[in-house]
Parts: sequence; C-alpha cells; structure tokens
Amino acid sequence: RGGAGPAGEATFAPIPERPNFPHEEEQTIAYWKEIDAFKESVRQSEGRPPYNFYDGPPFATGLPHYGHILAGTIKDVVCRHAHQRGYHVERRFGWDCHGVPVEGIIDEKLKIKGRGDVLAMGIDKYNEECRSIVQMYTNEWRQIVERFGRWIDFDNDYKTMDLSYMESIWWVFKTLFDKGMVYRAFRVMAYSTALCTPLSNFEVALNYKEVPDPSIIVQFKRRDKENAYILAWTTTPWTLPSNLALCVHPALLYLRVKKKADGVEWIVGKDRFDWVCSSIKKDPKEDFELLEEMPGEKVVGIPYEPLFPYFKEKVEREGRADKVWRVVSDTYVTTAAGTCIVHQAPAFGEDDYRVCVKFGIIEKDGTGMVQPIDEGGCFIADVTDFKGQHVKEADKHIKEMLKQKGNLVFNGTEVHNYPHCWRSETPLIYRAIPAWFIKVEEARDKLIANNNQTYWVPAFVKEKRFHNWLTEARDWCVSRSRYWGTPIPLWVSDDFEEVVCIGSVAELEQYAGRKITDLHRHFIDDITIPSKQGKGVLRRGDEGFDCWFERGS
Repeated sequence: RGGAGPAGEATFAPIPERPNFPHEEEQTIAYWKEIDAFKESVRQSEGRPPYNFYDGPPFATGLPHYGHILAGTIKDVVCRHAHQRGYHVERRFGWDCHGVPVEGIIDEKLKIKGRGDVLAMGIDKYNEECRSIVQMYTNEWRQIVERFGRWIDFDNDYKTMDLSYMESIWWVFKTLFDKGMVYRAFRVMAYSTALCTPLSNFEVALNYKEVPDPSIIVQFKRRDKENAYILAWTTTPWTLPSNLALCVHPALLYLRVKKKADGVEWIVGKDRFDWVCSSIKKDPKEDFELLEEMPGEKVVGIPYEPLFPYFKEKVEREGRADKVWRVVSDTYVTTAAGTCIVHQAPAFGEDDYRVCVKFGIIEKDGTGMVQPIDEGGCFIADVTDFKGQHVKEADKHIKEMLKQKGNLVFNGTEVHNYPHCWRSETPLIYRAIPAWFIKVEEARDKLIANNNQTYWVPAFVKEKRFHNWLTEARDWCVSRSRYWGTPIPLWVSDDFEEVVCIGSVAELEQYAGRKITDLHRHFIDDITIPSKQGKGVLRRGDEGFDCWFERGS
C-alpha cells in the first residue's frame, strides 16, 4: 500500500485487493504513448555509442503467433538493457516481403498452376499482385506488438522490397563477387515436371504420398572380365540411361560369387547378398560358389559397359572415357537397402553429383554431365528408344528393354513415401539445376574462429550445435527460380564466359540510360550490357536471391 508523503499524501496509488492486470498494462501503455516514452528515450540517447541489433523481419501476410511474441519479448529486453547501459539503440520494425509465402497466396488466388501461367499473365502483373498483399496484416501486427509492451518504431519501418534495401543486397553480393567468392555450378533440387520449375524444401514437405515404385536389380557387364557383372539396385529405372558410374562403400565387404547354373559371376555387397537371393528365389549356398570376399576399395576402378549407348560418343568426344563407367567409392553407401552398390546419375541425385565431381567424372560447372530430359520431364531425341516419353511413363519400357537385353535380374515393387507437387499432384523428380553459389567452404576456418570468439547463451549452442554446423558448412546456393524477390544482379553472355555484376542503382543506370526506381525484375530484365569480349550483349538470367540471403544481408 502507498506510504505517506511529506504532506501526508500517498506516495503511490493504492493497490486494489483484486487488481486487473490487463487493465493496468493498458494504462501503462497509454501513459507511454502520452509522453512518447520510446521515441523520447531514443532522442535523449542521441550521441551515445550505437548498439546495433539485427532482427529477422516477419511476413505481414500472416498474423503473429506465440513464437513471435516470445522472441519479440526477448529482443525487447536485450535492447532495453543496452539502452540502460548507455547506448543509443535505434529499433526499426521490418517486413519480409518476398518469397514462397507471398507467391503461394497469389497462386491460390489466381489459380496459377506453373511457370507457363505466370508468363502468360506477365511477370509485371504477377509481381504487382504480390506487392499488393505484402502488408495485409500490418495494422494487426502493430496492435499486438505494442500491446505486449515491445518498444520498436513502426512509423519508420523498412521493407525488404524497398529500393534501398534491395540495393544493399546487391552491394553485399557485389562485394563477394569482387572477392572471387561467386561461381556458377549445378544443384540437385526437387523439380516439378508439371510446373517446369524446382521447388523449395518448404514446398516439397507439403505433399508426401505413399505410392508404389519400381524396385529392380540390374547387372552391369564388366569390361575387364568375360561373363562377369556388377549388381546395382534402383527405384528409378528412368535414370539408368544417364548412368555414369557405380558407387561402393570403401570399407564395406563385397562378394564375388559365381552362379553354378551358368557360370556367371556377380559382385554384390556381402550384407545384402541374402536379400538378393531371396528376391530372385535362389539359395546363397546351394546356387552360388563364393570366389572372393574383399573390401569395397578393392572394387574401385573396375570398368563396365553402359546399359544404353546413347552417350558413348559424347563421352569419347569430351575425352572422359578413362573416367566414366567405372566403380567409385563413397561412405554415403549403406547396407540399409539394395546391393550396397549404387548407380550414379549425377543429373538426378545430390550424392551422385557430389561423388562424380569428386572423381572427376564431371566438373562443378556441369561439364561432362548427361542431362537427357527436357523441362517437362520427357526424354530428348538423344535417347532414341524413349524419345518424347515422360520419365515416369518410360519406367516400364526401360524395364522391358533391360529384360530383353538380359540385364534385368529382379523386377519388383516398393511402397514408400514420396514427394509430390503440391500444385499439380504429380510425382517430383530430383534434377540438377544450374545455380549461383557463394564459396563458404573456403571461409570455414574463419567462421569457426569467429564463432569461438562469440559469447553464446546457452554455451552448448556455440560449442556443439553451431560449431558442428560450421564444420560441415558447404558452399551456399543463393539463386532461386522465383519472380517476386530481389533479382541476382549478374549480366552474362550466352556462354557464361563473360559476367558483369552490378552493385548499385547508379551503376545500373549508367547501362540502362534511364532512371531506375525499382529493382524488381519486371523493371530491369530488359536492360542489356554491351560485351567487352565481342560476345554481343549480356543479359540478366531468370534467377532471384534465396530469401534467406535477403534476410541475412
């Protein structure tokens, strides 16, 4: 209760027996507004050392939830504490305006089913539709954030779609580019053949279905030995025309066995031999003679004949015949399924791509890779026997041809969870897509050293979770096939040998010959840059930034 003041008056207002805490909070907020407490505190601290607090902005296309309120309260405490320690703490609220959540709302509203629909509508109209909804719930956000007592400036907010913000992202990227940290390579991504576009991890997770897929064992004929084969298993027969290698685990044990019935030799993983025999209804002891047991590293280098001849001429023309269609090794191979021997199609598998780059079968920029399907997932003319067939439709025809050629050892079915396109309900495939990368692996030691100098709460995040993540950090794919976002500021020649990176609005205006007021792609994609190497003109590609690059910049 209130005590007595000098004149016998109460120093504090009396506290009711049953206080109404929400009412008390509202009175406090009203008082803060009356005296403009937050902005006055910022004004009074001007001239003091600045305290910079980086805060990831939320989307305004959805309402705040408990997670936003909890994190916002912690952030508010940190900033208030810094202010009370004598720092000048500017706090501006931000809005995340780009990315899948915004495009998803517009796609649903306009019944957009894929890239063709967007192009038919016009990227300009599509992007302006996206712009129109990005501040859908800003008033509700302000009301809730102010209600839970967070001090932050909504009047002087920023948006990731603002010209100044997008330009700052270009400046960051240009700085990395000038340091030689940007390069073009391929990334294997989930891909919708119906929409002709890769999908984000978020989109992939939206629609898994339990479906039956082929489960086949195929024998690859060895080139160094008569009547001898290597067994591999796959659930994607359509990837076999693209095969460039077979992969074993260097430390696992492998068997070389001979079929007693016809003298044919097989190499197969020891841990999976019983499964193979069970699948083909043979007895491992009665029907086979064990010739040799060896570690996978001894199998590496064995050459074999490709199942299909479509790309033999290409391999020979590129001088890769001594590297392609041989056994390689990597520790990603497991004993969980198949034959412990994995067929490698680098255009359609992340591990396949990584392993084939490691062994020089293909280059990081895609040189040497076999990519026999078009944007719609149909085989191109090079694959003469299945030309024009969609990959999933071609599965049965490929199996039939393998059977006719004597390469199909087992033909079964496996039911498993498989991702489907959430818009078209069609099965996704994994496909190597050209993309722009930032070199992270080269900076890994510096990142770890900086983390060691950082104070973390709780400490185990620094020592374990974040440290472990940094030690495994890989080069960052920062490009995405999106329309509503910050475009990647790279203008390139048709052969990608000449690349110009733009780092500011002023620099772009010099080439454009006009005032630039917006950096979204429908305002800049028409701009060309004259080649300095006699390659005609340089044009900007379709790529936009990964929205996480935007948020971190």
